[in-house]
Amino acid sequence: MIKVNGVDIATPKVFEVSISDLDGETNRNANGELVRDRIAVKRKLNLEWPPLTQSEIQTLLNAVSNVFFTVTFPDPQLGMITKTMYVGDRTAPAYQYKNGEVKWQGLKMNFIER
Repeated sequence: MIKVNGVDIATPKVFEVSISDLDGETNRNANGELVRDRIAVKRKLNLEWPPLTQSEIQTLLNAVSNVFFTVTFPDPQLGMITKTMYVGDRTAPAYQYKNGEVKWQGLKMNFIER
């Protein structure tokens, strides 16, 4: 469903697409009407994975380790699209340490369009 730099990644249990307008100068005129300078429309993906092994979480985190990367994903407005994105905060709570290996409760991160 989702590709990073052309490679399929593990399917997340949560996949949310946010579509945001970026405004330049926005003011109200003398009639109180909004005068808006929309300069771009950007996408943000909120993603969360189920429990992961050390190998699985490493693969996901390494896939997004560059400053920017391409992401191909289903968009509710445009269908399948590819955007250049960067990763936000990455959260990975551990839930078990057994036989020298950490088991991860999951991974949360978001991809933000450049």
